[in-house]
Amino acid sequence: MSNPARRSPSESPTAKQRRVWDRSAPSYDRQIAFLERVQFAGGREWLGDRVRGRVLEVAIGTGRNLPYYPADATLTGVELSPAMLDIARRRAAELGRAVDLREGDAERLPFASASFDTVVCALSLCSIPHPAQAIDEMKRVLVPGGRLLLLDHVASTWPPVRAAQWLLERVTVRVAGEYFTRRQLPLVRAAGFTIVEAERLKAGTVERVHAVKSA
Repeated sequence: MSNPARRSPSESPTAKQRRVWDRSAPSYDRQIAFLERVQFAGGREWLGDRVRGRVLEVAIGTGRNLPYYPADATLTGVELSPAMLDIARRRAAELGRAVDLREGDAERLPFASASFDTVVCALSLCSIPHPAQAIDEMKRVLVPGGRLLLLDHVASTWPPVRAAQWLLERVTVRVAGEYFTRRQLPLVRAAGFTIVEAERLKAGTVERVHAVKSA
């Protein structure tokens, strides 16, 4: 009998991500909680403070951003992993939040153009196979003047830390498709967004980006 957690020789990068996150889903909240307190502290609050109107969260995962969104926001989430999405549905129900949660690929968002006022992506572009394509899709579904809000770990500004990240990637890219030396800000600029805010924290390893789609 085949092992569903084992990669097949013909497995695509997207299928690999679905497999990895389906397998990680039961333990994800427990594993990320420490990093959120130490590495990404305040990041989810930062995102929630800036969303407006019709909000799409790309790669919503287990829905850990849901408690931080304002009550008047209309929420939609898309997630590649069915197992992660199941947890997000339970979290939304526990919070009493109405959220349209759908299974889908960040690189091919299942929404019409100009459907959202805000797009959020947190701690996910580090592992999406083609991040530039995902950012282009985020731009497509935003209205003119819409907000793009990103939170992610990126290549450090300190060479010794960046070298350690590069070494770590030798394992994480192969096993989970996760990168530590990527940086999303140049991709956001290349996609034609206007940068409103960009800040780096924790020796430059964490970046928050607030950009708008040109009218």
